Amino acid sequence: MTLQGKTVFITGASAGIGEATAYACAAQGARLLLAARRLDKLSAVTEECMLRGAEAVHCFALDVRSQPQVAAAVEGLPADWASIDILINNAGLSRGLNKLYEGLISDWEEMIDTNVKGLLYVTRAVVPGMVARNSGHIVNLGSTAGEVTYPGGAVYCATKAAEKAINDGLRQDLLGTSIRVTSVEPGMVETEFSRVRFHGDEERAAKVYQGLTPLSPTDVADAILYATSAPSHVNVAHILLTSIHQANSLLFHRESTGTSGNTR
Repeated sequence: MTLQGKTVFITGASAGIGEATAYACAAQGARLLLAARRLDKLSAVTEECMLRGAEAVHCFALDVRSQPQVAAAVEGLPADWASIDILINNAGLSRGLNKLYEGLISDWEEMIDTNVKGLLYVTRAVVPGMVARNSGHIVNLGSTAGEVTYPGGAVYCATKAAEKAINDGLRQDLLGTSIRVTSVEPGMVETEFSRVRFHGDEERAAKVYQGLTPLSPTDVADAILYATSAPSHVNVAHILLTSIHQANSLLFHRESTGTSGNTR
């Protein structure tokens, strides 16, 4: 299958995995609906997507944490953008690496509101249209953190475990339709993730990637393309991918020190 002419809706498209996925879809001639909170960065991504071959791009500011805003944005799409073929629920983040009993409640709320409730809000707004057309594909961004919990990451890991449960439940609910549902679950990816987690602490964020080769956003975009380009009768339920320097969300090998273990 090809994405040529398909309408692909990507949340969190202004950077990282969302940005890389937008470029990958653009190169296949997709029509791109791009949403993120940072409209200035999204505008630059939009221009680059057109240069890379997108058939058309429509971008708009969106905070997935707001259910009214999500509903209004989807309902208010221009008629020629309303039939979404592929939804990529990418918007997500982590905040803090504190012991649970020392965690900031504001961090918990931001993660839960974005990673779980935002995922639900966008899915609820988009999928009924897919059901009416009996066509579509939902790709949800999970994490190795949803497989194995690590110290200091209980709430973030819980949100990604929730993503996996929502993904699998949705696939069951859509049984009997032609709609596909996929969870893509990467390990460590070098993006703004750690800088966001540590509230802008560049030095601490840089240490996360020292001594190993993490995945790149393009690696994850390639996995998304694999799932969405499979024959229409094939549903890729889960893709779990890591760099060769990572076994799971707990175990890493740092070549600079020759050590293995949890060194987040």
